[in-house]
Amino acid sequence: MKHYLTKDNLRELRSFLILWATQALSSLGSAMTSFALIVWSYDQQGSALSTALLSVCSYLPYVAMSIFAGALSDRWNKKRTMLVCDCIAAATTLCVLLLLVTDRLTIGHLYAINAVNGLMNTVQRPAADVTVTLLTPKHLYQQTAALQSFSGSLINIITPALASALLAFTGLRGVILVDLLTFAAAFLSLLLLVEIPEAEDKAVKGEPLLRAAGEGLAYLRRNRGVLHMILSFAAINLVASMYEAALPAMILSVPGGGQAALGTVNAAKGIAMLAGSSLALLLPKPRSRVTMVVLCMAVSMSTDNFLLAFGRSLPWWCLGAVLGWLPIPLMNANLTALMRGYIPVGMQGRVFSARNTLQFFTIPVGYALGGWLVDRVFEPAMAAVQAGSLPALLFGTGKGSGAAALFAVLGACGVAVCMAMATDQRIREMERT
Repeated sequence: MKHYLTKDNLRELRSFLILWATQALSSLGSAMTSFALIVWSYDQQGSALSTALLSVCSYLPYVAMSIFAGALSDRWNKKRTMLVCDCIAAATTLCVLLLLVTDRLTIGHLYAINAVNGLMNTVQRPAADVTVTLLTPKHLYQQTAALQSFSGSLINIITPALASALLAFTGLRGVILVDLLTFAAAFLSLLLLVEIPEAEDKAVKGEPLLRAAGEGLAYLRRNRGVLHMILSFAAINLVASMYEAALPAMILSVPGGGQAALGTVNAAKGIAMLAGSSLALLLPKPRSRVTMVVLCMAVSMSTDNFLLAFGRSLPWWCLGAVLGWLPIPLMNANLTALMRGYIPVGMQGRVFSARNTLQFFTIPVGYALGGWLVDRVFEPAMAAVQAGSLPALLFGTGKGSGAAALFAVLGACGVAVCMAMATDQRIREMERT
């Protein structure tokens, strides 16, 4: 079997490719707005915790309501669900623009708007996940997952440069206007060009919402390998979200850092993920997808965090970003293929939503905890150390050294989680079933 995309494959994937390309364009617009608002909020508040709370507000409704969103997704029309959620999300972006134009935008407004966006993403994501399954032949699961990772990587590369350029020449208003234009292109393409087949489950449509939602959790109780994989990634997400909360605080604060340095590190991450996505697209199915997932995550956790902790300059941070993020697309492609091939299509909306609740509830916790640890624990602790002491030699002195110390702790925690995954026999059973 050929493992690259042939002309016949491309014809099979026509609807998916249209959806993927236009949604990627819209994601680019949204990513530029998010980047610009993070810079704006940090300039306004100067606090890692205040900035991290933007992500907390996005994820809290996502985690709290995901368990019900899957049951709704399995009974609602997928295309209509995605269109409505996109419209509401675009309306919140327009609200940001109006508040900015009238000079009334505050960090509190962004918290509320991010919460609404998080709620829309809660409903849209399971519908989008199932849509990709419905539009993709089973033998191309790894390739479509790699394409999604490829577009995400490309967005990570060009977002900092484009957002910074737009901020310099047009200000935050220009960034938001571009976001709205990309939304319009994606919305019209989905409305007019993409037909999504429905995998209807009449039993689900006739069930009470709570019972249908509970079936996703019941499936996980019966399939412990899937449950253990999800809980392992909940622990990884806790580490990763603390990393994301601490990263801007360190790079924007230390000597040799700043907005340009943060953009460069993000671009390095994007380049690494682009290369990793290409590998996932071209490589054949591995002997063991579970082994590939665990190995990729172990490499990621054991490189980026430690180079951020002990590196003192932009080249070291970029090297950490490359080594840490290169394996992620290959990990994601194999994890996605493993889940889509294992879980029945008719159950995927409910199971993926149960997954979202269990696997992603640690993300808002991690963002809040990471910001709090930087502001209240590690930075004060490092400010009290004496010059020439071991902590000062390892992590430096001054603002940003506390975040560097936190990265060392996160690296050790991430490696420990990967070791636990590697020895979990329930996870291994997913491939033997």
